[in-house]
Amino acid sequence: MAVPTSHPRYISLATRELIAAGVEAGITSIHGLIAHGRGEAFDYLLGEKTHPFAKDAIRTAAALLLAANHPVLSVNGNAAALVPKELVRLSVILGAPLEVNIFHSSKKRERKIAAFLKKNGAKEVLLPSAALIKGIRHNRRLCNPSGIAKADVVFVPLEDGDRCGALVAMGKRVVTIDLNPLSRTSRMATVSIVDNVVRAMPLLIREIEGMKKKSRSRHQTRLLVKDHANKAILKKAISRMRSGNSSC
Repeated sequence: MAVPTSHPRYISLATRELIAAGVEAGITSIHGLIAHGRGEAFDYLLGEKTHPFAKDAIRTAAALLLAANHPVLSVNGNAAALVPKELVRLSVILGAPLEVNIFHSSKKRERKIAAFLKKNGAKEVLLPSAALIKGIRHNRRLCNPSGIAKADVVFVPLEDGDRCGALVAMGKRVVTIDLNPLSRTSRMATVSIVDNVVRAMPLLIREIEGMKKKSRSRHQTRLLVKDHANKAILKKAISRMRSGNSSC
């Protein structure tokens, strides 16, 4: 469906079309439609805007990813459908590998996600293989030995909570983008960006590029991460949603 740009909720409707197209292309699981709809409900409560608490988290996330020794970008079907070019750009500026990781087991869909990312400019995309994430039993326990398995910081937009918790338990730090401040993912992550991934990704890229230009020292970035209070960020997000000031 062609969404008219004059529609007051053009971006939201256009994003739905991307997810639907992802399902048709075999990139996104049909279950991803449900996950996207749940996130959209939270975005509605945010007025479909990026708020100061999200920008604060984006700044910390940028610092954490820049200070990492081996950052890895984890990609599921929804993320691939919504922000493929942004994921590839983030991979390039960080020198961080992209790794496919999906909940609903499908080697065919994993390969399609990798091919789609390459179509959008990725040179290499890792697939889950022999390494295991301890503490979970479903498909997302599998990871690549050269990717998530040895990462010190993992970027996991649109994540499921048990894997996020398992990664943290393994000593890894996790950056997530999640519209639900009550989710296990948001509560377990090191840095939670409560925002729509289509708005947050360009801001995160811009922030990282700005920090690189300023030649911020690794010590300075670590101090920024140390001062980050994730629970306080989540409380601000919940408060904003409860305020009832949605402009949608």
